[in-house]
Amino acid sequence: MTGLDIFAAIVLLLMIATAVAVLVVLAMMPGKIAAQRNHTHAEAVNVAGWLGMLTGIIWILAMIWAYMKPPAPDA
Repeated sequence: MTGLDIFAAIVLLLMIATAVAVLVVLAMMPGKIAAQRNHTHAEAVNVAGWLGMLTGIIWILAMIWAYMKPPAPDA
């Protein structure tokens, strides 16, 4: 292996590590937002955020759900 091959391998590993880190941060985002906003279903939003990383559509719905206000209880 030449020095250029080693450099390319290091760059590739750094890119993979960065992609994994970005996916983890994005998966955690809906749950953290829901918890900060004291959402009544914060745990469900968190699970939807993690499962949404598999498809993408569920993640978008989890983000919307995290920002929704829960309905006011009937008095």
